[in-house]
Amino acid sequence: MEDPRAQRLFGDRLVAPGDLATSPFRVDRDRIVASPFFARLAGVTQVISPGGAGLLVHNRMTHSLKVAQVARAIAERVDHGLADKLGGCDPDVVEAAALAHDLGHPPFGHLGERVLDRVARQRLKLRDGFEGNAQSYRIVTSTEIRGQHTIGLNLTNAVRAAILKYPWTRRDPQRFMDPAPRGAAPPPDDPEGGSLKFGAYSTEAADMHAARAPFAGRVADWQQTVEASVMDTADDIAYAIHDLEDVHRVGVLQQGAVATELMAWQRWGPSTDLTRAGGAIESLRRQLHRKDGWMADDDAFAAAVELVRAELVDGLLARPFDGSLEAEAQVAAFAATWTRRLVESVETIADPAVRSGHVQLAQAQWHEVQVLKFVQNRFVLARPDLALHQRGQGRLVASLVEALIAWLVDPDEEERIPSRLRDLVELAEAELPDGTPERLDRARGRAVVDFVAGLTDNQAVGLMQALSGKSRQLWTDAFVL
Repeated sequence: MEDPRAQRLFGDRLVAPGDLATSPFRVDRDRIVASPFFARLAGVTQVISPGGAGLLVHNRMTHSLKVAQVARAIAERVDHGLADKLGGCDPDVVEAAALAHDLGHPPFGHLGERVLDRVARQRLKLRDGFEGNAQSYRIVTSTEIRGQHTIGLNLTNAVRAAILKYPWTRRDPQRFMDPAPRGAAPPPDDPEGGSLKFGAYSTEAADMHAARAPFAGRVADWQQTVEASVMDTADDIAYAIHDLEDVHRVGVLQQGAVATELMAWQRWGPSTDLTRAGGAIESLRRQLHRKDGWMADDDAFAAAVELVRAELVDGLLARPFDGSLEAEAQVAAFAATWTRRLVESVETIADPAVRSGHVQLAQAQWHEVQVLKFVQNRFVLARPDLALHQRGQGRLVASLVEALIAWLVDPDEEERIPSRLRDLVELAEAELPDGTPERLDRARGRAVVDFVAGLTDNQAVGLMQALSGKSRQLWTDAFVL
């Protein structure tokens, strides 16, 4: 009898031309890497837009490759006796999930995700809105088949389940748990809007339940599989370390500002005035106790601040990056040392806290990751110059949605709608039950969101320039219609 973890959504009758491996999970990995959705990640923002910094910084593809590398290293270290009782932990499954986890990220990274969600919910009246994780799952599981062609990748249950960081839909009841799983809180602008983070749209809910079926009775319904937990932990590690590499390389992470904040907190500790130097990281300490009391510890937090000060502030940031071989070696050594320490600290837990997974960092390293992420959030993502740039990108995404909706509803342009956009409207309309109010309008809205989410940063810019009459190029490779 076939292993239920290895069963595919559409069965094995659909063989892709590139299926050369014998392991079903290795086939999944190859299908993901060969897909155009993976290729486009080279042109999608991680933190700094790849169009503005050349080869110096990570894009979503290089980030995904590093997550896969870290995830595989963790998978080889888990307690396999415990993991087998929880449903298994195969390194090929973990690697495939890591490569696929960002397929649904729209142009301009998390900024584009927030804008598309707001526009989808408020302007287009789509109850599911937009969520990058759910979009990734939609890409690999789409059930529309025409002849011998399938839009989805027909992955195994194990890999689809491993992609699910948040194994629920927007309207599932996880948000009412106390405490709620990480990510299950409602959007700040819509208390009744369901979960902020979720793994599948309602249109893919049945596919999600099929993927999770082999794990029933092994992990809680709201809990990640072990393989998903490995992928999620690897994503955290890669984000905390490799994104710091980027901002150091392009010179936007300044030693003085970080040193002032960390050393002020070390001097005053919990009594720090929140309005002065050290107040931001004291706010983080208090937030960790409020949201993650199951793990937060003041001694571990203080030790993490000291370690980051010593190795990041007095180490990596002590010398501005100048592109020399010595500077490159210093960055590589910093990343390698931190990655190894974090990977080797990972533990397999039989009964994790609700806001954690079966695979998690040890207490000391969990705090170190929180402090590293704080440095990124406080001294890079909160910069006014980045905000200026991102506000323009956000307006571009919203305007692009409006322009494409206007094109779809123009009766004089019916014959000249881009083929891909037309196909997406047909798919979205077929997914909606008969009798759905404003069925065609909702289908058009979902199709436009799918279309925009599938663009690279440069394609989004080029398409908006053309639609607004600012482009002088009639024939261009900036986008495919």
